Amino acid sequence: MSSGNLDPGLARALALSREMLSAAESGKLQFLESLDLQRMELLKSFRNAAQPVAASEQAVLQEIARLNDRTIGMLEHQRRSKGRDLDMATVGRKAVAAYAGVRLRR
Repeated sequence: MSSGNLDPGLARALALSREMLSAAESGKLQFLESLDLQRMELLKSFRNAAQPVAASEQAVLQEIARLNDRTIGMLEHQRRSKGRDLDMATVGRKAVAAYAGVRLRR
């Protein structure tokens, strides 16, 4: 993808998409909302511009969508992982509660 004639806002949206995936992969979720808002504004601005979309820009939009799908997948994986961790903690708390009154006999 040549960035020579690429819309600067679209190029920045692609860079933000890459940053979002990197943040999701490294667990820095606190940055995702801000990055997504910035990217959304850039994409809205690009969409509202009255111009035909060039093939190179279409390719960039597809890459942004692909990165977005990967980021969502990563977040979903992390959400499920946290859910499993919470389930295991609940099982552990129940086990402790169940055996808290039991005394060891020697």
